[in-house]
Amino acid sequence: MSTVLITGANRGLGLEFARQYTADGWEVIATCREPDKAEDLAALGCTVENLDVSSLRDIQRFGGRMVGQAIDLFINNAGTYGGKGTEQILGKVDPLVWEYTLRVNSVAPLKLLEALLPCLENTKGSKAVFLSSKMGSMTENTSGAQYIYRSSKAALNAVVKSLGIELVERGIIAMAFHPGWVRTDMGGPNGLLSTDESVTAMRGVIDGLTTADAGRFLNYDGVEIAW
Repeated sequence: MSTVLITGANRGLGLEFARQYTADGWEVIATCREPDKAEDLAALGCTVENLDVSSLRDIQRFGGRMVGQAIDLFINNAGTYGGKGTEQILGKVDPLVWEYTLRVNSVAPLKLLEALLPCLENTKGSKAVFLSSKMGSMTENTSGAQYIYRSSKAALNAVVKSLGIELVERGIIAMAFHPGWVRTDMGGPNGLLSTDESVTAMRGVIDGLTTADAGRFLNYDGVEIAW
């Protein structure tokens, strides 16, 4: 039985990943900040672990609990937008919100990978997938603004590019996804994709990943996105 670890799995894309992998017979380890309130996640029957990715101490403790666990697939889904009000507008950018968003979206993914590296090395051909956003692409930025979210995802992309280069030598494929504009709490009700459509497509790409895909930034359907 293959094992997948999914962060931020109590709603949206994370919950859909957990649902689909559980239905396909995978052992699913799903994390969220408040497991006692994650009723939809608990109903799936997967293993639910407490993890607040904004806390480096929590990440370290979580890594300790995972010692000896073999992980075939790590999906870093947990993230934050950093406020949808004036916080992201030129002249009003909130540095405290910015720092928090960078910690959750950019620092935590790397520290989690470090904590889980022995688990990924316990299996052959393991994969580490990071949910990013096209909004982190320099090339695709044609509208400006959204300074906090864009910079946090651009930083994540830089992290994943380096991980792709380094981890492939250890037999681990690391890459980043733009999941599309999805109808979630973060994406809003006008998104072009349902969580089922986005996750189903990404899973198809994940299944076919090879070492040649290490460090790549792909759309949910497998099409490459310019950095």
